[in-house]
Amino acid sequence: MDTPEEASEDARFLAAELPGTLAPAFGPSFIHSSRLYDEFVDRLALRAFRASGLEAQARDWRGAEEMIAGAGLAPVQALVPVAWMLRRLAGRGILEMGDEPWRFRLRDAGADLDPEPIREAQIRWDPSWLPSYALAQMVAQDYPAVLRGERTGEEVLFSPARLRLWVEFFSNENTYYAVNNLVGAVAVDDALPPRAVTALELGGGLGSGATALLGRLHAAGRWGALAEYRFTEVIPAFLRRGQHALQTRFPEAGFLSFAALDMNKPFPEQGVADRSLTLVYAVNTLHVARDLDVTLREIFRALAPGGRLVISECVRHRAAQTVAVEFIFNLMQTFRSPTLHPVHRPNGGFLTPAQWRLALEAAGFIDIEAVPDLTRLAVRFPEFCVAAFRGMRPDAC
Repeated sequence: MDTPEEASEDARFLAAELPGTLAPAFGPSFIHSSRLYDEFVDRLALRAFRASGLEAQARDWRGAEEMIAGAGLAPVQALVPVAWMLRRLAGRGILEMGDEPWRFRLRDAGADLDPEPIREAQIRWDPSWLPSYALAQMVAQDYPAVLRGERTGEEVLFSPARLRLWVEFFSNENTYYAVNNLVGAVAVDDALPPRAVTALELGGGLGSGATALLGRLHAAGRWGALAEYRFTEVIPAFLRRGQHALQTRFPEAGFLSFAALDMNKPFPEQGVADRSLTLVYAVNTLHVARDLDVTLREIFRALAPGGRLVISECVRHRAAQTVAVEFIFNLMQTFRSPTLHPVHRPNGGFLTPAQWRLALEAAGFIDIEAVPDLTRLAVRFPEFCVAAFRGMRPDAC
């Protein structure tokens, strides 16, 4: 965990590397807060590791499957989150990590790291991050029950009583999540063609991505480019709330329309005709596609020649790198267990920039680029984990 002074130095580096439209959002406050949040999640993971009976299993060299069996956990639900916790705690020095196939052994049996002081430090530094803390803390309470197979991750994450947590998490007021919407909005703004745009947003959730994008385009006087913006979402409660949020925020936006759409089913059957769209946009959506190749091909079919796909995604820079927010989403079956591809979809969850490029190329997209370019950033900031990817359907295709 860094100091505010170190965060300021790192922010100066980022300011020189990021597009000018993005650099202010990744200043010292964001950098220090992101490292506080990493520390908070590490401490929650350690508590979940102990509460699930895994600490006793790690006193000798063992792999994730051996520890799961020894602790009496449910293999299908536990394998991905347990393997993630083992790698995460090894990165903290609490566990030793051997070569592949990965095996682990307890190094620091006395570590007792309380998450609460980190949350209090975040309150003093920037309380806008607190929705991310609340969601992670809620998940941590139920981690042992999910790993034992007593509850599903979906039951824990999406019970009606917890909708408020999601509303506050997927919000532009939550600085931790808002940067995903900002990066996506900048990538779309830079790629909009001069002709009338028929846009479809996939997995629009509670509307914060569309709010950020439409707000940016409105401020730039570019609403005239939008012939239609079709907001879609598969979860009925999210769709209703997203529609309400957008119609309240933009009552004059006559180009807005709303519909249910499941990205795992053929688009034409859901009212999206082939070659009918100029733009398909998605924020943190495609990584939970059941079969990414199938969904990308449906998007490709729906785009007119010259049409663009723009996605903003949380990314990992290298295989097996752990990202803090995975502590939450590893409990979701759709997150951890999609249809795999040996090259560009070798695991559930987040992909690397190279894997996104390969997946988009396999679907037929050209002129693929990342915003920002993470090549140089990854050397100094492996925790910089958000990027947008743009691809175009060829004119002749």
